[in-house]
Amino acid sequence: MAKSVAVQFSCTECGYTAGRWFGKCPGCSAFGTLVEEVVGQVSQSQAPPKPLLRLVDVEAAEAARISSGVPELDRVLGGGLVPGSLVLLGGEPGVGKSTLLLSALASISRDRRALLVTGEESVAQVKLRAERLGGAEAVEILAETELDTVCQTLQAERPDVCVIDSVQTLYASELGSAPGSVAQVREAAARLLRVAKESGVATILVGHVTKDGSVAGPRVLEHLVDCVLQFEGDRYHAHRILRAVKNRFGSTNELGVFEMTGAGLVGVPDPSEVFGRTVPGEPGAAVACALEGTRPILLEIQALVAQSELAMPRRVATGIDPKRLAMIVAVLSRHARVSLGQADVFVNVAGGVRIDEPGADLAVALAIASAARRVPVKTGFAAFGEIGLTGRLRPAAQGERRLEECAKLGLSTVVAPAGTKAANGRIVVEAAETLRQAIRAGLDGDRSEGDD
Repeated sequence: MAKSVAVQFSCTECGYTAGRWFGKCPGCSAFGTLVEEVVGQVSQSQAPPKPLLRLVDVEAAEAARISSGVPELDRVLGGGLVPGSLVLLGGEPGVGKSTLLLSALASISRDRRALLVTGEESVAQVKLRAERLGGAEAVEILAETELDTVCQTLQAERPDVCVIDSVQTLYASELGSAPGSVAQVREAAARLLRVAKESGVATILVGHVTKDGSVAGPRVLEHLVDCVLQFEGDRYHAHRILRAVKNRFGSTNELGVFEMTGAGLVGVPDPSEVFGRTVPGEPGAAVACALEGTRPILLEIQALVAQSELAMPRRVATGIDPKRLAMIVAVLSRHARVSLGQADVFVNVAGGVRIDEPGADLAVALAIASAARRVPVKTGFAAFGEIGLTGRLRPAAQGERRLEECAKLGLSTVVAPAGTKAANGRIVVEAAETLRQAIRAGLDGDRSEGDD
């Protein structure tokens, strides 16, 4: 028998819940984000218990993945969509989420049933975009925002793949809150997860993002789904980056690269050709061979060192961790005799790419040293390796794969930590034990004091 109607306050930014209202959210410290919501009736369950199983008695048969027809998307997913899985795709407005998924549905619809549930665009608007992309004639479409109708349709039709654009537009009529609220998003995700598991429909949810780039809605949304993808990019760059933040069926370190063209998003199978180009003879530019999951990628690191007019010189990083930049600058000043104490240091990864792995440390240091001494990096050079606080270099993971990528792109020499060996002999490895040795090997005609 029903006892009461529960009311709670939930943060619209992080999903924190409390029994009373706060002006400042205890979870994320945002102001004015806690809103009242009705949880529902609290009642005593009469559900019977279910028998238990031992793992040894379970027959596990891995279902064949469904290829999206977009190789870069399949790479990030771990080989394709798993039937019955729930995937969340987030990204800034206008980055190309809907375009990417419509292209995938067009490819899937050639031999499977593909359904698009749209809550943000009308059927006519979707058709106009589909005509621009081409090949989407067989994609089925449903313009609906009522959650019960969407779930009933999925259970009745059972398409192979369903895209819901977006989860923030769905609403459950039994809840009193508005669409997009914490309660509505949580209820929509939970029910769609149950439908996906029961019907075997591979479901992709498009999610909005907050001002800090995280997926909008309660944090439990990311815990419910099987895979969380982030689509990165901005209107000033033609290239988009797709990353997996969470993946129960594959690696979370893979990277997909796309280029926005007039005909839609096009996969970039060899991103090193795009991001690793440098102009020979220019101080402050170096090529890094970074590793994104299992994919080595060449990236151009740009650095600018200028006399500071401030009491505290600036350290500005775009595409790398600012704290890691500060560490590299300190090691350069202390162990490599590169004077940066009174200089502003700016570092940028060309193309809008972000690097998270320490294997790019050496290339960043080479670019900064090149800019500070106004000596260019040698032509045809690349670098990789982790820098320690003592100024010594540490080997980077999968060095042979990085060297193969450098050789494939026509580079002649790589500066790397001692112990790195080329497997095929197609490229020269300048081994260095310390940062000073690496700078001496990498800079063209460098004769700075103390380096000999």
